[in-house]
Amino acid sequence: MPEVDLVFPRAHVEFVNPADESEVLRCDLTWLTSSYKCIFGEGCQGIYADAPDVGCCTLGAHFADEDDEKRVAAFVGMLDEELWQQKPAGKVRKRDWIEVDEDGERKTRVTTVDGQQACVFHNRTDFAPSSGQGGAGCALHALAFRLGKNPVETKPDVCWQLPIRRTFREVERQDGSRYTEVSIGEYDRRGWGPGGHDLDWYCSGNTEAHVAVEPVYVTHEAELTELMGRPAYEELVRHCDAHLRSRSALALHPADPR
Repeated sequence: MPEVDLVFPRAHVEFVNPADESEVLRCDLTWLTSSYKCIFGEGCQGIYADAPDVGCCTLGAHFADEDDEKRVAAFVGMLDEELWQQKPAGKVRKRDWIEVDEDGERKTRVTTVDGQQACVFHNRTDFAPSSGQGGAGCALHALAFRLGKNPVETKPDVCWQLPIRRTFREVERQDGSRYTEVSIGEYDRRGWGPGGHDLDWYCSGNTEAHVAVEPVYVTHEAELTELMGRPAYEELVRHCDAHLRSRSALALHPADPR
């Protein structure tokens, strides 16, 4: 089936963050209880037709802030030739893996190999290290498995969050009091800005990627816990469990199997 429409009925839940009364979580139950999974290497067609094996790594990763960059830098220093296909000889310098875009934002470098553009940490399909520890895909992702960590710890924030989207909004109630609304939902094409509509393929709304045995809120526990905090995640689980027991056909993600 083709990619589903961007606009369809969704069910949401709102609740106060148990760990911070100044925050209200607004969570997309339709997305979080869907059967989406990342199918990189298992049918992902890449966001550009001329780079089907690169997935969404084509453009490199923008750092969320200085702390994000510093955290990733510590793990870059742990990469060796068995994990990183494009590791430079000798000492790795920041200019080997960081660049500044036209807007002055810092991001991972993009390189072109055999005509395919991708993040410098993206190992191509021909990468077969003798140790068998690495291979095609993200070098920082492979490092996480070597270290016994979750990739949430080793990769740039934008990489492990996608396609979950967290946004913030300040809301004023009728009585003049305020709170911060933290929305957790689907990072669909629109999340990429105007250029998102030009992507040749995108995963979150494609039926090909809605093949997980368990729903997003279960398979992405680590990511959601990092984004919301453990108390809020546990509250979300209760709402998602209840939604699965009672949801109507209107609350199903249209990309889910029927």
